[in-house]
Amino acid sequence: MYGIPVPRYALVNREEPYQELDYFIEEEDYVEVHGNRFWKPFVEKPVDGDNHSIMIYYPSSAGGGMKNLFRKVGNRSSEFHPDVRRVRRDGSYIYEEFMPTGGTDVKVYTVGPEYAHAEARKSPVVDGVVMRNPDGKEVRYPVLLTPNEKQMAREVCMAFRQAVCGFDLLRSDGCSYVCDVNGWSFVKNSHKYYDDAACVLRKMFLDAKAPHLSSAIPPTLPWKVNEPVQPSEGLTRQGSGLMGTFGQSEELRCVIVVIRHGDRTPKQKVKLKVTEEKLLNLMLKYNGGRPRSETKLKSAVQLQDLLDATRMLVPRYRPGHGSDSEAEDLEHAEKLRQVKAVLEEGGHFSGIYRKVQLKPLKWVKAPKSNGEGEEERPVEALMVLKYGGVLTHAGRKQAEELGRFFRNNMYPGEGTGLLRLHSTYRHDLKIYSSDEGRVQMSAAAFAKGLLDLEGQLTPILVSLVSKDSSMLDGLDNASTEMEEAKARLNEVISTGVRKNHSNGTSKGPWMTDGAGLPSNASELLPKLVTLTKKVTEQVRLLAMDEDETLTEASPYDVIPPYDQAKALGKTNIDIDRIAAGLPCGSEGFLLMYARWRKLERDLYNERKGRFDITQIPDVYDSCKYDLLHNAHLNLKGIDKLFKVAQLLADGVIPNEYGINPKQKLKIGSKIARRLLGKILIDLRNTREEALNVAELKSNQDKCSKSTKTENDDKESPPKFFINADDTRLSSTASEISIDPDDDDDKETKYRLDPKYANVKTPERHVRTRLYFTSESHIHSLMNVLRYCNLDESLQGEDSLICQSALERLYKTKELDYMSYIVIRLFENTDVALEDPKRFRIELTFSRGADLSPLEMNDSKAASLPQEHTLPINGPERLQELGSYLTLEKMEKMIRPFAMPAEDFPPPSVPAGFSGYFSKSASVLERLVNLWPFHKNAAHTNGK
Repeated sequence: MYGIPVPRYALVNREEPYQELDYFIEEEDYVEVHGNRFWKPFVEKPVDGDNHSIMIYYPSSAGGGMKNLFRKVGNRSSEFHPDVRRVRRDGSYIYEEFMPTGGTDVKVYTVGPEYAHAEARKSPVVDGVVMRNPDGKEVRYPVLLTPNEKQMAREVCMAFRQAVCGFDLLRSDGCSYVCDVNGWSFVKNSHKYYDDAACVLRKMFLDAKAPHLSSAIPPTLPWKVNEPVQPSEGLTRQGSGLMGTFGQSEELRCVIVVIRHGDRTPKQKVKLKVTEEKLLNLMLKYNGGRPRSETKLKSAVQLQDLLDATRMLVPRYRPGHGSDSEAEDLEHAEKLRQVKAVLEEGGHFSGIYRKVQLKPLKWVKAPKSNGEGEEERPVEALMVLKYGGVLTHAGRKQAEELGRFFRNNMYPGEGTGLLRLHSTYRHDLKIYSSDEGRVQMSAAAFAKGLLDLEGQLTPILVSLVSKDSSMLDGLDNASTEMEEAKARLNEVISTGVRKNHSNGTSKGPWMTDGAGLPSNASELLPKLVTLTKKVTEQVRLLAMDEDETLTEASPYDVIPPYDQAKALGKTNIDIDRIAAGLPCGSEGFLLMYARWRKLERDLYNERKGRFDITQIPDVYDSCKYDLLHNAHLNLKGIDKLFKVAQLLADGVIPNEYGINPKQKLKIGSKIARRLLGKILIDLRNTREEALNVAELKSNQDKCSKSTKTENDDKESPPKFFINADDTRLSSTASEISIDPDDDDDKETKYRLDPKYANVKTPERHVRTRLYFTSESHIHSLMNVLRYCNLDESLQGEDSLICQSALERLYKTKELDYMSYIVIRLFENTDVALEDPKRFRIELTFSRGADLSPLEMNDSKAASLPQEHTLPINGPERLQELGSYLTLEKMEKMIRPFAMPAEDFPPPSVPAGFSGYFSKSASVLERLVNLWPFHKNAAHTNGK
């Protein structure tokens, strides 16, 4: 309707329960009806209108499961079932695409076709907890309908021939959809609605029975004529106190945060060449029978097929050591055993945790099976299994706790302020994530803590988090430069020769090649290898004991020790596994040994006598993981190994992103170019919106004073009822849904009703953008902030980061799990609109969980192994106390390294609601005429 695409839907009609239908197909991540596929997440609605049990099914990439929506029971409106993955077959159902709404639904109530009242509430899809006020009523806030939504309300009312009618709206992807019509329905708790309804009904009766009186009677109720207007609360200081005091007229406008994911298991990769026919046939099965095409296996069905084939190929008993060929067979069998162990890990498959690539390497000509001619067949392929890197229970706990910290410390109102802002359409929140599972789940856990949600992460992830891999994934753009940095790093370690790059404006120990590397790095490397071998040998003995136990039973009788999907709902460790002396989480001793054995081999090539320094971060990760999560295994010497690995990693990791500041700046700008461009767009849109609001309010204040002066001279005529068409022309600026083409950020615009929301500061509006990513983007963004003034176009400019902060960052070697960079924008309303000091930037950062049990005091060290969770460091200033960084300066310094706004593609899946202004002159002109701040605005305007 009105150019808005109608959502796809399909009806599956069963004349009797569990009837098999030839046009209905169900697979792991979709259902197919008459050839049309509905990919999860999708919605399943009963055809029976009296059956209110609606179900939402989630994709395996988000953890799978189903959410059941039902009529409110107590404080619940939905329940999540992580194990339910198949759709219902006990009747007839309608299937629709799931539409993300940013966690909010809109309830609309009409009184005739000319009037509609709208209220927003928390969607039952997110966590199913009903928010109630002290009177037991569901918490809702009046919101403004867009002109299109008003027309929809009019047409619903007329189509159903129901003057008093309630229906539900979903605002998704820039459009609004009617998802449910309830018919005869009233607002639960709103004096304004009933007063308006009285006026509308009186108008209807007079039009029908006494039209000559209809136009003469004022639209307001008699007792409402002289009712005083409640004054709104003035602007208040909202700073965090980190940067000092700048006056009571500052208002927080925007919070931009770039966050690294939480604690994870070590990332792993297995590579082996396969010639077994079962595996080659499996590759052909899933690549369409093309012998030279690569195959990727991610779905449960595909991985189960691979597991079945691998189980048949793994030898029951280990061969003895003998010739070179027997040694190769042994290594091949060990890798197959590792693949089998990985695939059996977790209880069921999910593409968010494991993926396998099969790449053909050799082909031969062979007769076709029907005997007619020849065809190519693969005879060798490379299998690459990637696994690990999964968010741990500790990582989820860290993300959730950091979300709570932000709720309580980054926004006004000490915790309740943010929730009130969010529920009243005054908080414009968008959450973006890279494509990696651990990053997505960190984003969902953070959102849970930020918005005080409950329950499992999967519904939160699907409802509130948008994936943007092009902005937050990958290192491909700077691969050449990073290889150069690693080569130079090798050279610095081996020779000890370093070049100093300081100049007149930039001085410091960080200006030399390989800054942060220990001076005795070349001596530490052999020690690292020796200590790694000692730990590996201990784990090998543990793995042998486990392997002997498993080989006594049939390989088909393996009991999965751990369910990764259920683990998503946990923030506590698995006590039973630890009590049994097993590794924490889903990793068994066989996989733990494979992890350490691979590190040992990759770190030092004994045949070539060569160290690989790129393996140092992986050794450090494994050490830290086992110290934290597997301390109960009492691996001897791992503490010494950790200290050596940490010394080397603290030097290697920062230098992988550039061996000196200028190279760090170049690599950082290439990796984070699109993210930097998006941050500038966020800041620019916030500034434009704030300036427009200030200008419009100023104009309306002048208009109000002028009207008051005129009314003092003569009596004002009574206001008459305004019909729907007039209402649309005189609606508020908050109601306008700007054409996405007018706005560079392509966002839909929704707002709170400022007059009737019972909120002291209805004009307050905060934009929040959360970008969840991995280590590479955190380092890249920080390096651009640190060194942008070294660019030739900015020579002579002071750094965005003060000298003391540069020194702290030099000593901060690692930006660990849950490290973050915060950019907050404040507006000083006492300063002229054109003054650059109108908008101030505050920069802070946190090192994240950059702590070690070895460095803690005794009391904390004792608690860490029990909880397996390292605390997150608080924010630190990147500017001097009392300094003033203007938005203008920030834009000038960052723009050379950011993707220009005109190069941005439109967002693929906008999630939720956001700000509503654009810089379009025509839109501004409309808004100036429509903003209803004067006290004589008609109270009966449909919303």
